[in-house]
Amino acid sequence: MQMYKSNILYSEAVREFKKKFILTVLQENKGNQCRAARELCMHRNTLSRTISELKIDVRQLRDGAKRPPRSARPLVYEKKAAR
Repeated sequence: MQMYKSNILYSEAVREFKKKFILTVLQENKGNQCRAARELCMHRNTLSRTISELKIDVRQLRDGAKRPPRSARPLVYEKKAAR
């Protein structure tokens, strides 16, 4: 109703809706585009392109926790099965 009362163009209203909708799904998935695309039933590349077009900054949505580099991970050795 707010958009309608402010005489916003249809194309701008659709763009704004898309942006808010995608942002909500991305926030629920902590910025993970693969999971968000799966929930939205769209291809990851399509979501990525749409994010770029809408100028959404996904970095703000990530919690900052990244996987440590391989050099910092503990070594895990698996025993090979006897043949």
